Amino acid sequence: MIFETIEDFAAALAPMRALIGLDLGTRTIGIAVSDRMLGVASPLETLRRRKFTQDATRLLEIAEAREIGGIVLGLPRNMDGSEGPRAQSSRAFARNLARLTDLPITYWDERLSTVAAERALIEADTSRARRAEVIDHVAAAFILQGALDRLGMLRDG
Repeated sequence: MIFETIEDFAAALAPMRALIGLDLGTRTIGIAVSDRMLGVASPLETLRRRKFTQDATRLLEIAEAREIGGIVLGLPRNMDGSEGPRAQSSRAFARNLARLTDLPITYWDERLSTVAAERALIEADTSRARRAEVIDHVAAAFILQGALDRLGMLRDG
């Protein structure tokens, strides 16, 4: 089931289950996972996109192996908050994925996540070649961490 608000998503989550965060690109999917306490997001891997069914199978394998309780999908809004073709593509991916799993799915505004990931990697003195390899799953971690921080604020009242 897809939840438009983080509050509704939070209400649907099972306790003590990690979340998976996805940064959908045209050629890759960056994947990050959280801890079971929903405190910290960690980059996991970058998946080279093939066909949707292959991509979804791999994502759901990861979700099952890591006992994931929900999916946070980066939603690439324009800087003015409107949604363009990339956002519509992300929503279509979520709709298709929701047909294959009972896990709750929500969106997280991913504006500037790749910029933040790139900055963090540069500050860590990561080589340009290495940055190209890891940028997508580091961006997924920024997306997931944003959602985790908001979930934490909801928990703490």
